Amino acid sequence: MNDINRPEIVAEVRTELERYETALTGNDVAALDGFFWSSAHALRYGATENLYGHEAIAAFRAARPARNLQRVVLRTAITTFGPDFATANLEFQRSGSAATGRQSQTWVRFPEGWRIVAAHVSLLAEAKP
Repeated sequence: MNDINRPEIVAEVRTELERYETALTGNDVAALDGFFWSSAHALRYGATENLYGHEAIAAFRAARPARNLQRVVLRTAITTFGPDFATANLEFQRSGSAATGRQSQTWVRFPEGWRIVAAHVSLLAEAKP
């Protein structure tokens, strides 16, 4: 299938993912809200919360403490299917933590641009010595 991982589409999604990462680590709540599809069908499963709909996601962002947001991205995997659908997956590590975090996002291109329609964040337990 020639529509998988077209370089120009991968580059578009990578740019959006980098913008999202900057907003996330900078706690730019307005920008973060704008990355998610403005729909009751959007969802985000976090490390400690299940959020259904854009309103719940935005409320979570507004109430989240702005501390320990910096992280190092260890690995990024982007797969695009045609010009309007993509998945983006990251492995990351927060400062001072040995645990590895995982972030999965499903992106869809709408008339207003790329938006996250579903996301999942989880942590792997720290390895015991």
